[in-house]
Amino acid sequence: MSISNQMMKGLLDGAILGLISQGETYGYEILDKLKSQQFPEISDGSIYPVLLRLNKNGYVTTITKKSDTGGPKRKYYLLTEDGKKELANFKSKWNYLNNGMNNLMRSVDVVD
Repeated sequence: MSISNQMMKGLLDGAILGLISQGETYGYEILDKLKSQQFPEISDGSIYPVLLRLNKNGYVTTITKKSDTGGPKRKYYLLTEDGKKELANFKSKWNYLNNGMNNLMRSVDVVD
């Protein structure tokens, strides 16, 4: 099912902040976690612009560490205090929207 780009953009920001709030993580690990949660339409290159924007907005900070596997260094993302506030704001808005949509969809009859 295709989801509009604008809708995905807002959801992806909140989803990524939520994942980072669970502990420091790097880009590919975030992608794997999103896919394991069946988050729709995630391509390998789609999360890095979001991570860059979240960093630019001050919601995440980064540290670079050596890879455990001996590969190149990895950029790990951590939530800032502003990021925690933004995540709380996102969750509040999501719960409000989700509740309203669920109520509405329960009252809608689908006609073929």
